[in-house]
Amino acid sequence: MNGTIRANIKPGSHVKIVLKKDQKTGTLTEGIVKDLLTSAPKHHRGIKVRLQDGQIGRVQEILE
Repeated sequence: MNGTIRANIKPGSHVKIVLKKDQKTGTLTEGIVKDLLTSAPKHHRGIKVRLQDGQIGRVQEILE
């Protein structure tokens, strides 16, 4: 699913995000969404979220 649309992501969703420090390499971090930090309905680089472990990044992939 598309990580650029806010309606696709809910707390508890299993996602892969790119952390700010990993934007150049594109390394993805997997985790469970705790909070959605982007209030806009869409964001071209991915919706910003906080994972349950506290890491913050933009959603690149939503896992089933």
